[in-house]
Amino acid sequence: MDTAFWITSAIVLALIAASAFFSGSETALTAASRAKLTSQSEKGSRGASAALRITEDRERMIGALLLGNNVVNILAASLATALLTRIFGDSGVALATMGMTVLVLIFGEVMPKTLAITFPEAVAVRVAPPIRVLILIFSPLVGVVRVVVRGLLRLLGVKGNPDGNMLALREEIAGAIALGHSEGAVHREDRDRLLGALDLADRTVDEIMRHRRQIEMIDADQSPDAILTQVLSSPHTRLPVFRESEENILGIIHAKDLLREVDRLIRGAERPADGLAALDIAKVAMKPYFIPETTPLDEQMRQFLKRRTHFALVVDEYGGLQGLITLEDILEEIVGEITDEFDIVAKEGHLKATEDGGWLVDGAMTIRDLNRAMDWSLPDDEANTIAGLVIHEARMIPNEGQVFAFHGFRFEVVARRENRLTRLKLRRL
Repeated sequence: MDTAFWITSAIVLALIAASAFFSGSETALTAASRAKLTSQSEKGSRGASAALRITEDRERMIGALLLGNNVVNILAASLATALLTRIFGDSGVALATMGMTVLVLIFGEVMPKTLAITFPEAVAVRVAPPIRVLILIFSPLVGVVRVVVRGLLRLLGVKGNPDGNMLALREEIAGAIALGHSEGAVHREDRDRLLGALDLADRTVDEIMRHRRQIEMIDADQSPDAILTQVLSSPHTRLPVFRESEENILGIIHAKDLLREVDRLIRGAERPADGLAALDIAKVAMKPYFIPETTPLDEQMRQFLKRRTHFALVVDEYGGLQGLITLEDILEEIVGEITDEFDIVAKEGHLKATEDGGWLVDGAMTIRDLNRAMDWSLPDDEANTIAGLVIHEARMIPNEGQVFAFHGFRFEVVARRENRLTRLKLRRL
């Protein structure tokens, strides 16, 4: 055990420490939350800023770290083998293999990775500056490796995904919210609001619109008395006005505009002799606002705010009326059902518990609303309503009394009107 022995031993230990540094840095920079690093960077942390710049190109970062880690591990193993072979002869190879495996596994991999995964942001902030320098030093060699790897992947049919980071970020946020709810850190209502806001870009107006069957309209050819009675008795403040056919929409009448016109005709200074009979609802109605049924919800919300309106008629690709949507409908996708004294009467019968543990559900109730109310996860990819889901899965329009089982539930058709399933009974299997 001369001076060369102790120098070589010190070099091996230093290389193991370098291996620990590379392993811990890789884990910390990969596991660190970019959101937390961004917050620290905005507060003036240079280490956080360096970590953000490094993690923007993860392929380059990982390539440099793996290169450094493999070089120090191989060099440490080679020096340890030479050292022990000199002392113990041929058996030194086996001793060096076992000894280096234990040392690298414990001190070069497991311990630094455990520390890094426990405090990822703190470690990332500290290691980012030196890692940034190492990446610059290793850039030429890493660049060659990247070209070779990408060429091999193309031969295997694997292509890059430039939008992967953005999609991964959204999935990470959604996963974090769902995990927080499962662990009790996020309330169910908060989870629904956050995920609802996140999903607006993926949902279109035809998924939440009020179908044309449910739209209350005013026939412009009715008498003024009948029109006034209908508007006053309606729970809605805005109603579409049509003439001859419901496809021929003349405009949208607002209850306040109608009452102002009625007041002018009856009590105005220049009121006509025939009073209310002179009412022309087509002149009072506002110009209708039509939108395609494929409009994303987030885009439609921006249009509502830009146009300073919150009522639109939805049409299909042929221009046929499909339904209507309001700003309130979009907000309900985020905050949940918004009810007033009229909505309570209209919606109180949508969901009702039965004595046998099942639920009576209105066929027109949307799957999303039912999932929110019951914390279920029925799929809404192929249908928007519960009745639509049953028809899609059954591949037919069922009759009353028919029973189906899918997605872990028992569906029984309780009532049917014409071609619509108006009442269903659900029970978990």
